[in-house]
Amino acid sequence: MAFGLKREELQSWKENVRSGKIDFLTHYWLDDRFPGCNTVTKVGCSDLNKLKAWGRKHGLQDNWIDMNEEFPHYDLFGDFQIKILREEEQWNQIQRFKLE
Repeated sequence: MAFGLKREELQSWKENVRSGKIDFLTHYWLDDRFPGCNTVTKVGCSDLNKLKAWGRKHGLQDNWIDMNEEFPHYDLFGDFQIKILREEEQWNQIQRFKLE
């Protein structure tokens, strides 16, 4: 279950992903499969080659991409999430969701 998002943030992420930009969207998230993780960052891009190259740069595997037809993306949580948000200088998301 996702929460803590504004409609405008989701719309902006979708627009950027559709246009072939790498974009980040962090929100609160609860899933019993991932105990201890209460946020997730979706990193999406409609250009799969670009998304795969970005993922490899951060040590992610191609088969970890959620192949959503319209919005392919990686779901980052736990150690990968904070590490990559730092590397990508996504300070606003780190602070807003108190990830440090």
